[in-house]
Amino acid sequence: MKLYDKICNSTIKLSLRSKKRDGILKELVSLLPMDENAKNILLTTLVRREDMGSTGVGMGIAIPHARSLLVKEFKLVIGLSRKGVLFDSYDGKPVHLFFLIIAPPQETSNSYLITLGKVAELAKNIAKDKRLFSVTEENEFFKIIKELEEKGR
Repeated sequence: MKLYDKICNSTIKLSLRSKKRDGILKELVSLLPMDENAKNILLTTLVRREDMGSTGVGMGIAIPHARSLLVKEFKLVIGLSRKGVLFDSYDGKPVHLFFLIIAPPQETSNSYLITLGKVAELAKNIAKDKRLFSVTEENEFFKIIKELEEKGR
């Protein structure tokens, strides 16, 4: 599986405005195609998940994730915060790039775990390259991800 293919079918917001963890999660969840009640439940799930242990992997990247009955298929939402947000990352530095992964509890393709692993693997190249932290257009984002993924092989 190529992460690039999953990202091309995802929702991207390159201008997150929130300055706090829960606000970022709310912005990311707001991009999902579901009703407000479902979004609120999912947000609560994600906040609880973060309270148990941060998904901030360091290097300016976080991978908030959860399985939920509220979705019927795998969803990936990507967000960029230019200023960065304190997210309890392992390195203590602000997070700029967020990969929100949501999947149903049972998923035959197992995209959830595979994507989680691919993003974590790619994080090292993203952090070294740094271009994704300042991209302004989705096309540019896709191009850089594809380059970094091919470089990481």
